[in-house]
Amino acid sequence: MGLMSVKKTVVKPPVHRISSREKVGYATGDLAFNLIYQTVSSYLLFFYTDVFGISSAAAGLMFLIVRIFDAVVDPLIGTVVDRTNSKYGRFRPYLLYGAIPFAIMSVLCFTTPGFSDTGKLVYAYITYILLSVTYTTINVPYGALTSVITQDNKEVVSLTSVRVFFSNIGGMIVTYGVPLLVGVFAAANMKTSSSWQLTMTIMGVLGCLLLFYCFFNTKERVKVPDHAAEKINLKDAFEQFRVNRPLVLICLFFIINFGVNSIINSVGVYYITYNVDRPDLVKWYGLLGVLPALVCMPLMPFLYKWMGKRTLLFTTLTFKMVGLLALWVIPPSMVPLVLTARIISAIGTVTAGGLCWALVPETIDYGEYKTGKRMGGLIYAIIGFFYKFGMALGGIVPGLILDRFGYVANQAQTPTALHGILLTTTIIPAVFIIIELVAIYFYNLDEKEHKRVVAELEARQ
Repeated sequence: MGLMSVKKTVVKPPVHRISSREKVGYATGDLAFNLIYQTVSSYLLFFYTDVFGISSAAAGLMFLIVRIFDAVVDPLIGTVVDRTNSKYGRFRPYLLYGAIPFAIMSVLCFTTPGFSDTGKLVYAYITYILLSVTYTTINVPYGALTSVITQDNKEVVSLTSVRVFFSNIGGMIVTYGVPLLVGVFAAANMKTSSSWQLTMTIMGVLGCLLLFYCFFNTKERVKVPDHAAEKINLKDAFEQFRVNRPLVLICLFFIINFGVNSIINSVGVYYITYNVDRPDLVKWYGLLGVLPALVCMPLMPFLYKWMGKRTLLFTTLTFKMVGLLALWVIPPSMVPLVLTARIISAIGTVTAGGLCWALVPETIDYGEYKTGKRMGGLIYAIIGFFYKFGMALGGIVPGLILDRFGYVANQAQTPTALHGILLTTTIIPAVFIIIELVAIYFYNLDEKEHKRVVAELEARQ
């Protein structure tokens, strides 16, 4: 009956054209998140071990515990978000009211009170947990906002490409700007800890203002009936795993992909500082990790149309793996080749990362098609759970491996420690990328099937 109703009632799924202003407005939200959370992802482990004085093993374990805790909270927040009904909409209010707490907690994470070793660890746990929960409370509705801005797949890809473009601008600002600012403040005879705190204050204020801009320049168009939202609860997450195969595969992709990215980002500063022995290149190495986004993201809608999602993901992940494995064989002294391999890997990283976010809204459509409930917040929270669990694994793996190979902060490293850093930078991420390729092979929601699903949903209304 469903297919018959589609043929009689709807020929094409609905199209919601989005203005360039709104696309930019939405994208500034991800720019804001990256100014803050990319700093945390890239530098917090280094800050804890080399500035705050926490051991690498203790810091790595903390990353695992905090991120798992945060991931468990995600579905709870998702159900609350899906039940929200305000004059500003279902998802946008969280951007307005969460921006200031998010900025404050980010500064506290990079603050170093003069506590004992135990006190430092307790302080780090508390501030990192609060930052992570605050991040989740605004990031889950921000991600779900895509699904109510438009249901047109091409517009979603375009919107996501602009979002990821701005996200990577944030990444460039962080990877180049954070070490630069810390160095400038240190050169002004400021303590290292104070340099980091002031740098994070700048990032936090900018992020807060950008979240406000995102709130005022977006609109929720796809309406969800209030009675449908009231029926959503936590057990619906388990139902989604039973009937929503695309969601299951996307979750697997997220846990691996962003776990790998977390490993690469965390270890990159160690690799350049100790293996390459060029700490002055840390900002450039980080910048080259996101610079390809300036070319790749504008091309993503064209590449998506030309290659299709599955072929495009296979191609980009292959680039990512080839670049990482090249670092395994390139001598660290050959800096130009090291930086070239970084660019090759980054081309795959930024494109695959952008495309995977574009796939999430269609899993929301598919979930509604299978269950009759539209659960944008809950599904983004489920995605967030696996995203953060991957980040947790990516956080603990470098800390434990560095400790296992005898890494000691702020001194010349032994050959064994250097080998551990290189292994964590190259071979370990490459193994996980192979698993990603297998997961994408089984993804069954192609462009034609998604159009049929959206058309069926429109017919039901």
